[in-house]
Amino acid sequence: MPLTPPASPLGDIVDRQAATNDGIALVMPSGVRLSYPELAQRADAFASSLIGLGVRSGDHVGILMHNCLDFVLALIATAKVGAVSVPINGRFKEAEASYIIGHADLSVLLVNADDAGTDYPRLVHRVLNPQPGDAYESIGDALRHVVDFSGRVDSFLTRAQFDAAAAGISLDELKNRQNRVRIRDIALLMYTSGTTSRPKGCLLTHESISRHGPNVAQSFFSLTQEDAFWDPLPLFHCGGIVPMFACFTLGATFCHAGHFEPGQALRTIRDEKCTVLYPAFEAIWLPILDHPEFATSDLSHVRVIQNIATPERMTQFENRMPWARQVTSYGATETASNLTMGHPDDPLEVRVNTLGHVVPGMEAKIVDPDTGNEVPDEEFGELCYRGYALFEGYYKSPEINAAVFDAEGFFHSGDRAARRLDGNFIYGGRYKDMLKVGGENVAAIEIEDLLVHHPAVRVAQVVGVRDARYGEVPAAFIELNPNLAATEADIIEFCVNQIATYKVPRYIRFVVEWPMSGTKVKKFELQNHLIAELDRDGIHTAPRSNARVTTD
Repeated sequence: MPLTPPASPLGDIVDRQAATNDGIALVMPSGVRLSYPELAQRADAFASSLIGLGVRSGDHVGILMHNCLDFVLALIATAKVGAVSVPINGRFKEAEASYIIGHADLSVLLVNADDAGTDYPRLVHRVLNPQPGDAYESIGDALRHVVDFSGRVDSFLTRAQFDAAAAGISLDELKNRQNRVRIRDIALLMYTSGTTSRPKGCLLTHESISRHGPNVAQSFFSLTQEDAFWDPLPLFHCGGIVPMFACFTLGATFCHAGHFEPGQALRTIRDEKCTVLYPAFEAIWLPILDHPEFATSDLSHVRVIQNIATPERMTQFENRMPWARQVTSYGATETASNLTMGHPDDPLEVRVNTLGHVVPGMEAKIVDPDTGNEVPDEEFGELCYRGYALFEGYYKSPEINAAVFDAEGFFHSGDRAARRLDGNFIYGGRYKDMLKVGGENVAAIEIEDLLVHHPAVRVAQVVGVRDARYGEVPAAFIELNPNLAATEADIIEFCVNQIATYKVPRYIRFVVEWPMSGTKVKKFELQNHLIAELDRDGIHTAPRSNARVTTD
């Protein structure tokens, strides 16, 4: 078993590569193609500007930008000066952004706009100037500067002013600041996706990120300086940030998808000869596989693809590219991305049916959520873990921290899982994603796994809605495969003879677009929408599972 890589302050990683490696560090579809020395020089200039704006060690620097070079530079530069990066979810609207900006105690906020219509500067301007009737209040006076790199808001600092702030900062001053950063300092304040509640801020150290990314990349992807790694996950997400620093540590080329578009993504993978792909979610990978150019693109250089999907879907993915090994994973912000990972050398059965083994250096146990006692292998319980990549706790949340960490330092995740006899883990969904149907426990993931076996179903999400007869019943939201059709009656009939009656969805709704929080579906929005619909129509009792119900 390989040893985990040594820890390093994040701001040192690119500099260390630049000293010996003049290869390509970063590729983005917007024309960005920087060598390691070029990236190091740009990051130094950015860091000097932060110092010039008065950013001190430990200050919180917010980043609300689309996936672009400035975002990458902000992450590296903030680490160089010993400040804490606070990446903000780019899907957030005014009320959500206001909460994060206020809760995170930002000193400086970096924003921009893009050609796709995302205008973060004006969003922030509205947040900072609330009007009567808005769902948010003033965030206070902690925020000293807002830098608008796109020049949309006159009252914010411009790019020229930001660049000019570096004028009085010498390279020696910057390097002195950089040399004072400790590996156990907080590097990132990452807010969880908030699919079931308000986002919580996870505190991650330089050590957790600088050791964990390369550890996963070496142990499971065999990543080296010869590789190119393709990643479409947002740079406000651990799945975007941690693999990026892993590539920089190992000297590989990090290819980010920018604003994800399937055709552009496919061309980047092909033209850059990417060897390891990290789509992670079927909503990202399916459009690439279904793209008209896929069949004629030479992707023979791809050797590993990390996805999270049902066993059937993972098998389909491998059949589409049989020369590339599909692996899956369990990950969370609280563990700086991956806790478990399948290995490319594992048999297909293991790679598609399990989450793999725990990453070396991390430790996991499965406990009874009521007693806290460990349960035997093959039995489901709550997944708990600890180790070098574990976060330091939730920001300004002492009561929550007291509840989620036990006396041995294990974090109690709230996820259901089981460990097989061979040591591989199986996921059983969130405990909060459990339904109580007539007194019976039902895991949403079990129904979702069944639904995607229907040939017309592309993606399925199951939620619970209240019911006068059973207390709660399942409801399924479904996205259909292109050019295929199905009715509510078709879906219900498909389920009736395959799962217990109480597990059969009583409501089916078809969707073409999902409410997303980063990379996760906001199930509570689906649930609230359906509840409002049922309340409007005066429906309090669901139709029986064998009923044929037609909806508009």
